[in-house]
Amino acid sequence: MSPINSTNVSRIFSKLDKNGDGLVSLDELKGFLGTIGINSSQEELELLVGKTSLDSIDFFFFYDAITKANIKESNKYDDHCENILVENDLTKVFRVFDTNGDGFICCEELQRALSRLGLWDEQCGKDCKSMINVYDKNSDGKLDFEEFNDMMFAH
Repeated sequence: MSPINSTNVSRIFSKLDKNGDGLVSLDELKGFLGTIGINSSQEELELLVGKTSLDSIDFFFFYDAITKANIKESNKYDDHCENILVENDLTKVFRVFDTNGDGFICCEELQRALSRLGLWDEQCGKDCKSMINVYDKNSDGKLDFEEFNDMMFAH
């Protein structure tokens, strides 16, 4: 549901107020929500709204609240998609380091990758083992994907 201006919200309110009493009952609201795919019971609406009917101001605040809730839910989905993209990219980077494709990065593979990137020197060669040891949770002398992930996002 995308936000609309207050004039349009007022028009929706007027359409829902079928008897013209200046109030939208929970029955009228329930019918409206059902037409836009939001099914709820009378009891749920009573708990949510806290009243048996809404005047135009209450309706505007109700509309604003469900719009903001929908935007937050959409942002959660966007964040989830972004996390999947980052993980896919990280998997590709992991494969660059894991030159033999065994699912682990050993010291030699790390050294080769750093050399290809122009980041290796004699001092770095001594540090490859210590770099791996810092993130090697199971102490097997190599990094699996989870350990590599931790290393890449450590700050």
